[in-house]
Amino acid sequence: MEANNLALETTLAPKTKLSGKVIKTTLAGAIIDIGQPLPGVVHISQLSKDPVNKVEDVVKEGQIVDVWVRRAKKDRIELTMIEPLALEWKEIEPDMIVKGKIVRLEPYGAFVDIGAERPGMIHVSELAHGYVKTPSEVVKEGDEVEAKVLEVNRKKKQIKLSIKALEPEIEEFKPAKKENRKGSKAGSRKDNAEVVETKEPQEPELTAMQIAWQEALSRSGAGKDLKLRKTKAAVSREQEDLLNRTLEKRLPTGG
Repeated sequence: MEANNLALETTLAPKTKLSGKVIKTTLAGAIIDIGQPLPGVVHISQLSKDPVNKVEDVVKEGQIVDVWVRRAKKDRIELTMIEPLALEWKEIEPDMIVKGKIVRLEPYGAFVDIGAERPGMIHVSELAHGYVKTPSEVVKEGDEVEAKVLEVNRKKKQIKLSIKALEPEIEEFKPAKKENRKGSKAGSRKDNAEVVETKEPQEPELTAMQIAWQEALSRSGAGKDLKLRKTKAAVSREQEDLLNRTLEKRLPTGG
């Protein structure tokens, strides 16, 4: 018996769709023959999405109905006539991959029916790599898409999705920058200017005459006096010769 119950629970997993025959109705619900050793029971709250006041308003004995398994217990199999969600809130987790259909487009993103209570939303920035102006550039209503769950807020009942997260990022080819001659020259001038600014000021180079003059000045005082006297003597001789030549030209000669 335990083995049969184990097999039954394994076969009739939650959300399993079955077809059965209504064999009895009660104030609390209906009993359905689903071809299992245990009876199938549908509570009145599970007959329809809308509130039900009387079971017979929805089902009658002998009627064939579609049902889904809610849970399998030892004494009965609890069923529902409300098609269950493909994804319950507790089943939706970040990073899981989901599939769905685009049901609405807005300027800020696209809404996807993934079988949850609320559609998931793909922000325009998560539709594709690169800049996307409007969602219609990438998707349209009715498209079947695959997306990754980014965030789930069960209190606000929000599901944030991304298509971009499942696509490999395309590396943009960036050609090597060409050398800017003008920029290079400007840079060279700038570098040279910086080098010049960092160098210590240098004394101007001396000519050979200036070097000889400094060497002469650095000699002993006696040497300086001797040179001075020689210079004065030379100047005196030149002046004397000049005076004699002048006089000779002007004075008359005897004849």
